[in-house]
Amino acid sequence: MPSPITVDVWSDIACPWCFIGKRRFEAALERFDGRDDVQATYRSFELAPDTPVDFSGSEIDFLVRHKGLAPDRVEAMLEQVRGIAAEVGLDYDFGSLQHTKTLKAHEALHHAKARGRQLELAERLFRAYFEEGRHVGRPAELADLAAEVGLDRAETLEALESGTYADAVAADIAQAREYGISGVPFYVFDGRYGVSGAQEPETFLEVLEKVRG
Repeated sequence: MPSPITVDVWSDIACPWCFIGKRRFEAALERFDGRDDVQATYRSFELAPDTPVDFSGSEIDFLVRHKGLAPDRVEAMLEQVRGIAAEVGLDYDFGSLQHTKTLKAHEALHHAKARGRQLELAERLFRAYFEEGRHVGRPAELADLAAEVGLDRAETLEALESGTYADAVAADIAQAREYGISGVPFYVFDGRYGVSGAQEPETFLEVLEKVRG
């Protein structure tokens, strides 16, 4: 039996390029004949840890304040990202997006990993945030979304309210710091090869082939 190829993906639910990168990586896997041996794990990273759970304002407002950019430049930037997302089948709705702190979302992903549903929940959270205007910063809403992918809602809510996976999230963030990761998405293949950014499928495929040897 071939050895599994591990892929650790540092990402943030609030990162538009992370969802785009997810689609491009999935496209690479479809072309990789060893895809059944690939084990992907989502790792925690907070792009804006100082974000409040309930941010009063639009995505444009947030980026103007957080990045110090002019509103018209932010609008152009978001439109460009929306177009790139559409190329991989995603329908970003920045007008409805509810910007929030993503720490609890990361805890939910760790809980889902412990229950064998992490990839499903990652997909659900990305869609909820970027396409449906759902709030992904509060335990109750996260538990609702977790239930949609087959997780026990009450158990998920209890884990989030008690901070069961807070240390696991902190460990991921510390590991990212040790690796020198300053932006996401960032992919680490078999603990040996790092790939930064939402690369094209061809790049991911080339690394998968290299890792397999």
